[in-house]
Amino acid sequence: MLRSEQVFRALADPNRRRILAILKAGSRSAGEIAGEFPISMASLSHHYGVLKSADLIRSERRGQSIVYSLNTTVFEDVASALAEMFHIERPDGGAS
Repeated sequence: MLRSEQVFRALADPNRRRILAILKAGSRSAGEIAGEFPISMASLSHHYGVLKSADLIRSERRGQSIVYSLNTTVFEDVASALAEMFHIERPDGGAS
């Protein structure tokens, strides 16, 4: 699967978008994130895995906790790819 396909697949789920929104404020442990959701840890682990596969988040073990953070580089790459995808040339040669 292409990286962009993994990113869009990851962003398609509202729970994963919510995890990303939580991490926008800064790194959080798995337990802190879980406190924001009415779903099982197993379901959250699946969502973390999808986000990690798309390289949207990173994880780091700190003692007995796993701490997640955003990988902003991927967001920049996706934004750049979308800008290129929707770039339309005007007939006079200028960009619109």
